[in-house]
Amino acid sequence: MGGMRIGLIAVAVLALIGYGAIAYMLPSMENAKAKEAAQALVVGAETAKQQVAAAAEKTGELAGSGKDVKATTRTDTSHGQLRWIVSEGGAIRGWNDQNAIEIVLTPSLQAGKITWTCKGYPHSAMPASCGG
Repeated sequence: MGGMRIGLIAVAVLALIGYGAIAYMLPSMENAKAKEAAQALVVGAETAKQQVAAAAEKTGELAGSGKDVKATTRTDTSHGQLRWIVSEGGAIRGWNDQNAIEIVLTPSLQAGKITWTCKGYPHSAMPASCGG
């Protein structure tokens, strides 16, 4: 009977160790997925950024630079739907529901050239180019 108890205790201890390892690894795996999805959002906004920049540089102002820019939703096998919307003033908002992340790219026009500021949430998932 004593040997059976020791065996059950050993199994319980191994199960707890296994559970602890999984509990430790899952958040880091989820964080890596969120980082990849955030990077995909930033990269996916490039075409819209180029269109806004071209319109703004042509007219010399941001007003109306995003009016005719259509950003297409993309479904990614790893991250789910990646979506973007462009405001009339050229700001681009991107989001991914599956990973609960969002980015905002804000244009600035100085001396006829456009520059972009990127901010995102959650901050821990953002690439360096987007405030991370």
